Amino acid sequence: MSFILDYYNYWVVVFLMMTGFYIVISANNLVKRIVGLNIFQTSVFMLYISMGKVNGGTAPILVEGVDVYSNPLPHVLILTAIVVGVATTAVGLSLIVRIKRAYGTVEEHEFETQGDVI
Repeated sequence: MSFILDYYNYWVVVFLMMTGFYIVISANNLVKRIVGLNIFQTSVFMLYISMGKVNGGTAPILVEGVDVYSNPLPHVLILTAIVVGVATTAVGLSLIVRIKRAYGTVEEHEFETQGDVI
């Protein structure tokens, strides 16, 4: 039981990752797919941040008496990934708006059968 409680953050990451992946592969609605991608992406962010934290570690500033430091690199990489994720979401949603205007629907199986409209 200790194993499960010690690594609860990783269990949350796995749950969110599988939830996001399931939404992406099962949803026909394009907006739901974007939401699923964002859930999946958030789980990856949480995974990297969890790996960067060391129990008992401090910020990597040289101070006497401190031997254990946390790695700041995953946190810096995630800041960049968040910006890229927001931009990707914006582009995806703008494409969905364009598809809605052209086909009148955001359900994938409905506009696939309509052919070339754009």
